[in-house]
Order: sequence, then C-alpha cells, then structure tokens
Amino acid sequence: MDPSYENLVIDRVGTDGRIARITLNRPEKMNALSQELLFEFSDALHALEPDESARVIIVRGAGRTFSAGYDLTPPQRTGADAIVRQFRGADEQGRPLWANRRGGIQRITDIHMYFWNMQKVTIAQIHGYAIAGGCELAMMADIVTAAEDARLGHPGLRFGGTRTSMILPLVIGMRKAKELFYTGDNITGTEAAAIGMVNAAWPVAELEERTIAMADRIANLPADHLAMLKVHLNRFYENMGIYSSVRSSTDLDAISTSQSYGWQDRMREGGLKEALAWRDGPYQDYRSAPRN
Repeated sequence: MDPSYENLVIDRVGTDGRIARITLNRPEKMNALSQELLFEFSDALHALEPDESARVIIVRGAGRTFSAGYDLTPPQRTGADAIVRQFRGADEQGRPLWANRRGGIQRITDIHMYFWNMQKVTIAQIHGYAIAGGCELAMMADIVTAAEDARLGHPGLRFGGTRTSMILPLVIGMRKAKELFYTGDNITGTEAAAIGMVNAAWPVAELEERTIAMADRIANLPADHLAMLKVHLNRFYENMGIYSSVRSSTDLDAISTSQSYGWQDRMREGGLKEALAWRDGPYQDYRSAPRN
C-alpha cells in the first residue's frame, strides 16, 4: 500500500506491470466515498497520468463491494473534507444555500470529470454494489466490467439529483435511463451488460482475471497512442454536450425540493437509519447497502 494514501491501494498487474490498479480501500464502510478518499483518488490519477509505464488503469473496490455510494456519516471537517465543507452557508431555518451547495458539489464533479477525460484508458471493475456515488464514479470510466450478480443503480435519486450519472442517456438510451432515474432502482451486472451500461458481465470468480486480460489486450498499444485514441473518442461526446449536461446536472443536484427537504428533516431528527427507511421503504430494496 502506498504510504501516501490512507484510503487507496495502488499496485501493478498484467504484462510487465503495464496496468496500474487503484483499489478503493474502505471495506469496513463498503468503500463509501468520503471526501478524503475522493481527493486521494484525484491525487493518484494525477500521479499516474504522466507515467508512460502505466498504459491502462483499473479501479476496483476492496472487500465485498465496489462502492455503496457517498459517505453519509458526520463529516470530519478536516483535511480534504474541509475543502468541500467550507461551503456551509445556510438560511434562517438552517437549510443550505443553493450557491454553497453547488460550490461544494462542483468540487466533486471536477474529480469525476478529470477521471473521465484523463489521458489514460480506465476500467471500472464492479463486484457487489456500485450504487449512488459508486455508480456515478464507475460510469466515468472508459470501460466497465461487472460480476453477473453485481448491483448498479442510484437510490439517491429518490431524494436528490445526480451529477455524472447524467451521462446514462449517452450510454443506455432514453427509455431505460428514464426508468432508472424515476425509480432509483438497481439492476444486475447481467442486465447492465444487456443494455450496454457495462461492457461485460462475468461470474464473480472470473471477474478479476478477465478484467486484467481485457486491460492487458488494450495495453498492447503504448500509452501515448492510447491517449490519442481516447481524445478521438471523447471529442465526439464533448460535441454532444457531455460537459454542459454534467455541469447542469451538478447545478440541479444542489437544488432542494420537497423530497430533499424531507430527507434532510429525517436525517436531522432520526439519523441515517430512519432517513434510509423513509427513502427506501416503499420500494423494499437496498437494505444491505445504506449509502447515498
């Protein structure tokens, strides 16, 4: 484990170590995306981007899941956490001001967009849950592989918005994108592969080996040539409005509606457990993945 990271493990796999692998390493929290983890993730990506020996980057999760979403535990208000938490302005009822919510959320969107646009081919390797923030993060990779029994979805849409999952209409088409947005439901890795949300779904016992094999096949080309090909592809999606769509989605995610106020009230009065029961009770799902 790189001593400079508390929430990540970085190693090399594949032929001659030409594949860099980042493991989200908070297994006791189902790899919940704390701000400390996200800013470490950003630092790791920035360190790997100019490294010509790393041709492909795989991102996976430690323990039993990829990531069950953003960390909803009380903030530490120190270090990286303080970078976003400094946007704390509130009205007389103690509710966050839109401009401050947007400013803080934008800092996280910037990390996601760097992951999407960096000059390395990236692969998200999903097992267990990739929901809410975990799903958002995975969708920004170039390629996504999943265990057949993995679960992908965004329950946070039941009380708020989303940022980078707004690229789903570019990935899976309008009908299914609307269904997933309006319900917050999750789908299996097998179904995700069938609709084009992920590239492949394999038995969980084969997931790591086959993901590395795919990465190694891509890594037959040198890093600079892969970077050129990625710019070719990403430019098409930029012209289709991916940046404006994600920025707009970030703005909308910062807006509070009657539903998001209901979530905030229950978090304040009864804590996370009560808020999750209120959010997911009508749907009878997500019982073992209590994250945003």
